[in-house]
Amino acid sequence: GGWLGWSSAVLQPATLRSLTVLSMPHPRRLRAALTRSARQIRRSGQLVGLALPYVPERQLVEDDAALVGECLHNWSGPSWPPEDVEQTYRRVMMRPGVAGSALEYHRWVLRSLVRPDGVRYAQRMSAPIAAPVLQIHGSLDGSMAPASAQGAERYVLGAHRWRLLEGVGHFVHEEAPDLVLA
Repeated sequence: GGWLGWSSAVLQPATLRSLTVLSMPHPRRLRAALTRSARQIRRSGQLVGLALPYVPERQLVEDDAALVGECLHNWSGPSWPPEDVEQTYRRVMMRPGVAGSALEYHRWVLRSLVRPDGVRYAQRMSAPIAAPVLQIHGSLDGSMAPASAQGAERYVLGAHRWRLLEGVGHFVHEEAPDLVLA
């Protein structure tokens, strides 16, 4: 969702009055982090494996989607997810077509680093965003390092606010819904 939000703000600016992004760097910040930040490269190491055809879909659903549970725990804060939430995520991943759909974003992020359409997209994303932007990120995000997300204000002409939620991981809206809503 955050990737689409950033993209909409640049490519279709008339469609929004403001933008709130959860746990997602601006695409140009993520692109830079994936090529220059050892911390983000380590956190995104799984992307290389996800770029393969067919194999990652099978890995996501084997053993009742155990890898999904592992990702939830690795990317979140220490008290999330509750067992029932993890089981829901795992059950949903088992539905036909869900694993492939879930992987396409990750595949695009990696492939876009070198593909001509990815380079064109990155160039277009350097256009400034006129709408105000609120960026919310968890300090314990195990997927997207907070340092990778910081610095997006250089792409925002409108007001830009950055909020780092202490003790929260990647799933800020589920781990700390009251803080996000506030």
